[in-house]
Amino acid sequence: MHRFLGFFSSAAVLLTLSPLDLPVAGEEPPPGVQQLLPRGEIAAVFEPHFVPANVAEISDEAWVLGVVISGEARAYSLNLLNQHEVINDRIGERSFAAVW
Repeated sequence: MHRFLGFFSSAAVLLTLSPLDLPVAGEEPPPGVQQLLPRGEIAAVFEPHFVPANVAEISDEAWVLGVVISGEARAYSLNLLNQHEVINDRIGERSFAAVW
C-alpha cells in the first residue's frame, strides 16, 4: 500500500508562510542563506499525467503526496516532486498546487 502524506480533505493543500524576513525578487538573501539556484530554475508541472494505480510503475514502498477532493484521489510521486517541487492541478472545479 502506498504511503500518503498530508491531509485528506476538501482543502487538499494548506500552505502557510512563516514570518521570516524572506527576500523579494532582485534582493540579496539574508545573511547566512545561500541561494543555490536562480529564481525560476525549477519548472513547475502544469498538466500532470495520471495512470490507474494498478498499472503505475512505482514501488509499493515509494512515497507519494496524496490528495483527495470530493472522493477523487491523486498521488504525486515524491521522486517527481523532488525534481519539480510544484505540481499545479485541478480536480473538478478546484485548482490547487501540490508542493514539496
